[in-house]
Amino acid sequence: MWLTDVELESTTIKLIPLTKSHAAPLLEAASDGELWNLWFTSVPSTEKVEDYISNALDQKARGQSLPFVVVEKSTGDIIGSTRFCNADASNKRVEIGYTWYSKRFQRTSCNTECKLLLLTHAFETLKAIAVVFCTNWHNQASRAAILRLGAKQDGVLRNHQKLANGGYRDTVVFSIINSEWLAVKQNLAFKLTGAIVK
Repeated sequence: MWLTDVELESTTIKLIPLTKSHAAPLLEAASDGELWNLWFTSVPSTEKVEDYISNALDQKARGQSLPFVVVEKSTGDIIGSTRFCNADASNKRVEIGYTWYSKRFQRTSCNTECKLLLLTHAFETLKAIAVVFCTNWHNQASRAAILRLGAKQDGVLRNHQKLANGGYRDTVVFSIINSEWLAVKQNLAFKLTGAIVK
């Protein structure tokens, strides 16, 4: 398997592999801001948390995904989730997605720290040639956050996915390629040294 269990740690957060035992703390984290009400993203609610975890672990078993919970180190609290997904081991491409944080950790250094950990692992350990980010066309906050990381927009997949309500999702695709990694890494590290934490 290209993706294998690993714990990743920075100054204030730790990423640990998702397990079924994380259902209750994930729900508690999502309740800060009632994030499951955001129609354009995938955050577990009480009714869906078991399926959310099962689907993530099924993808992991197939070698397609490596899901994490995000832990605030100072308290030990789980404050969100993220994962490597849609892994293509043959072509050394992987997506970072399913990312969300409790409302109180949004627009803090948390996302920058998480992405620096994941990107470092992807490019320097997995030797990925490209890391992809996808988001809903209507998720303006996510699109802006991805651009702030240093990713570049590849394009928009129109009618990419059918939604539960019968509509369709347009997906905006971004990527960082291996030749860009050192500059992106330097920029993210710089953001974490000073006032620029967004």
